Amino acid sequence: MRAALLAALAEGAGGDGGRRAVERLARAVGLGAGASAQEIAEAAQDPARTDAVREWGEAVADLLAADPHGLAGPVAQAMERHAPGSGTAWYDGDHADFRDGVFLREVIGKQVVIQLGGAAVPEAMAGLPPRPGGFTGREPEMAALLSALDPDGAQSAESPATLVAAVSGLGGIGKTALAVETAHLARERGWFPGGVLFIDLHGYDQEPVTADHALQALLRALGIPPDHIPVTADERAALYRSTLAARAEGQGAVLVLADNASSPDQIRPILPGDTRHHVLVTSRDRLPQLGARLVPLGQLSRMEAYDLLDRALRIADPHDSRVVDAPEVAERLAGLCGHLPLALQIAAALLAEDPDMPVAELVTELTESRNRLDHLDDGERSVRAAFELSYRRLPPTQARLLRLLALAPGPEVSDEVVTALVGDEAPPVRELKALTRAHLVERGSGRGWWRLHDLVRAFGADVVAGDAGLREEGETARRRVLEFYLRWAAAADARLRWLPGKAEPERFTDRPRALAWLDSERAGLAAAVGWGREERFAGMALRLAWCLGEYLDWRRYFDDWIAVAESARQAAELAGSQRDQADAWNDLGLALQGAGRVGAAIDAHTRARDLYQAAGNRHREAMAWNNLGSALQGAGRVEAAIDAHTRARDLYQDTGDRHYEATAWNNLGNALRKADLVEEAIDAHICARELFQATGDRLFEGTAWNNLGLALAVAGRVEEEIEAYRKAVDLYREFESWYSEGKTLHNLALAHKAAHRPADARTAYLESAEAFTRAKAPTEAAQALAWAAELSA
Repeated sequence: MRAALLAALAEGAGGDGGRRAVERLARAVGLGAGASAQEIAEAAQDPARTDAVREWGEAVADLLAADPHGLAGPVAQAMERHAPGSGTAWYDGDHADFRDGVFLREVIGKQVVIQLGGAAVPEAMAGLPPRPGGFTGREPEMAALLSALDPDGAQSAESPATLVAAVSGLGGIGKTALAVETAHLARERGWFPGGVLFIDLHGYDQEPVTADHALQALLRALGIPPDHIPVTADERAALYRSTLAARAEGQGAVLVLADNASSPDQIRPILPGDTRHHVLVTSRDRLPQLGARLVPLGQLSRMEAYDLLDRALRIADPHDSRVVDAPEVAERLAGLCGHLPLALQIAAALLAEDPDMPVAELVTELTESRNRLDHLDDGERSVRAAFELSYRRLPPTQARLLRLLALAPGPEVSDEVVTALVGDEAPPVRELKALTRAHLVERGSGRGWWRLHDLVRAFGADVVAGDAGLREEGETARRRVLEFYLRWAAAADARLRWLPGKAEPERFTDRPRALAWLDSERAGLAAAVGWGREERFAGMALRLAWCLGEYLDWRRYFDDWIAVAESARQAAELAGSQRDQADAWNDLGLALQGAGRVGAAIDAHTRARDLYQAAGNRHREAMAWNNLGSALQGAGRVEAAIDAHTRARDLYQDTGDRHYEATAWNNLGNALRKADLVEEAIDAHICARELFQATGDRLFEGTAWNNLGLALAVAGRVEEEIEAYRKAVDLYREFESWYSEGKTLHNLALAHKAAHRPADARTAYLESAEAFTRAKAPTEAAQALAWAAELSA
């Protein structure tokens, strides 16, 4: 608890509400109304009063968030008067820059985004899929959904608007189509001027999207740079709600369409705190735990199913009258399809592909087919027959492709992965298009990407599982996918790790191309590593995992990295290699460290170190000591970190690895600086710099220069500090490491300010803003421009 905040509120910076808040806290910690801010702050440190202080912090957070424009600025200014630096301390770790605002955390014991300027421009607020072609029926359900979303309904006791509306029903029943159509109607009525966020939670896939991953995706869609997304789920949820609250003030209400949820746990963290927003959920399960307007979706009525068949055929051929020419037979066809929209679309596609086929012929074939999807069989109606019939009518190449697509990793696959699955030289475009026309394959997120509906995927997997020969074929195809991924991921990883003067890696001519490929295939790559839980794929999955660490670290996809590393650890246990197990623990530790889970990271690196020691691998033991030291630094255990980095340095010296010795010196310097051993820190960074120079690693030489500048700043050697930062900037520019350049230029600006050179500081801030802009970090860029503007005033 900060006394400066209490003093600011007590003197009225937070209005009458702020004064009353101070009085309430005084009573909560056992003091009288006349207690000083310092006395209250000291009493609040009592562990016995933690809950009371936390509740007080939440109340103050709500107070500030309710009127960010009128309260945040005066409170911050008053804190500065009472304790110079207490306001600017928000910029040293108690906040993350957020567009034009300030993100408070420990100052009041709770996170809140306080917007001080205009609303942020979103990056992906128009993600609503196009309206479904041939949509028909569902009038009562749509009316119920629109009633739940109508902002005027909030004043109606008969049918009030609700925060969440949940459409539930059988897979393939048309939930997504109804939700998308409803969302389009709501937008047309002007109910959601703030935009629509769409996310597919893949709740019934083998690896559903977690709530934490959903929060990351939604935050990025709202314009939050990856570097500004907090590492813990609770912090992400708080930032998400605060961002939506700010957007409600600036642009208006937002609709979040969360498709294919499987549990309330996927939804709760993405619920907005502001009731002006709404969430529309689709799920196979009813979700009463959410307090939602529940809209169960049953089968289409006879007329709706009949209309769907007729519309689907007339979309293909406006003159196709087979349905209206035989209405009773068409109704029988709809009944055999279970009045299920997906099955009806497949049946219509079969008819459209064979214009001479009478509807009665298709009805006969469906009636005679008894091999049906068990979980879609209610005793009389089934969708499996439509799938089975569609599958049996496929040419052998298309049938094989469908089976193999059902085994592919990730929610969608690229042309390249399809090529690997089938074992050919080029993607089977003609077969893919034919399967798409038959509604057995859907187009994915972009051109050259494909996906299966989850029911079709289940059908294909069942076909493979039921035949020994097809199982062998499937395992061979999966091995080809692993081989493809391993070749390309290794090439991309080599490009990311490449240093000037070394042999040029093949396949990827530059770093951006390697990153772009990894970005596009990330979900499939991570899922393929998961195949390592099967012993026959363990070795290849392990090697694939080793190729992803550098990328996942660079992109800060720490949750994905943790999942990949955990899969690798399990694969290593199957493979039986002590070295592989140690490597897996080491990678898991790095991923945990990146996610801020330093306690678990320390445990993982300790396990890796012990395994390397047992195997007598001194070089890898040195790596484990070095990584353990970094985790210990994160936990504030500086003395232990110094010991770990020293051990790493000594082992690298013994094994003759000068490059990694440099990394140990660099990390050791950071730990020494944190221990106030400044001169030793300076010497350590100089050693690191010289070793990086000797080994030709100019990018990490830049890091050594930057860290040396930080140590020189503590020593008060400003001119040398400035020169170190300039060296680092030059090297970062050489590698187009824009974010690192932006951070170093920020350090340079602070050094110029300390040297009383405001003009030079302003120039450094402007250059920092430019670098952050190139790094696609608009928040940091905006803050750098703001600091430059302060120096111009």
